[in-house]
Amino acid sequence: MEKGERLVLDTSALFSMEDLPPGSEAFVTPSVVSELEKYKDRRLERWGDLLRTSEPTSAAIKKVKEAAQRTGDAGRISSTDLDVLALALDMEAVLLTDDYSIQNLAAYLGIVYRPVGMKGIKRVLKWKYKCIGCGRVFDEKIKECPICGSSLRTVRSRQN
Repeated sequence: MEKGERLVLDTSALFSMEDLPPGSEAFVTPSVVSELEKYKDRRLERWGDLLRTSEPTSAAIKKVKEAAQRTGDAGRISSTDLDVLALALDMEAVLLTDDYSIQNLAAYLGIVYRPVGMKGIKRVLKWKYKCIGCGRVFDEKIKECPICGSSLRTVRSRQN
């Protein structure tokens, strides 16, 4: 990490880290703080004063949602994931994450990201949703297949 670097951290990065990168500005979204509180994680007690909390703009959230639709990640990411990506986009910050779907969207959006405790993705993937019953493929995640009523599973698009 470079000294004075702006970082946005997602929950997976915080779970993987022993210490915050020294000399960097570390930002999280309120939704990341909520996840840490939900899991009663002690990192908030230890790092609370060092983590700055910031909200992304609605314009950045919209851009991330549109990108998620194009890559097929919309059904794979949470609202917290959207917030983290949007904040990194707003701040032009480096995103620290071990979440592959977040990395996929970050790469697609041109956001610099770094994995923390795992290897990162090798290339951007696009996703489709395939019915486990009739085999029909859909671009967007839906609750059940409108043809046969079966559930869907995520599959890589052949058009990567």
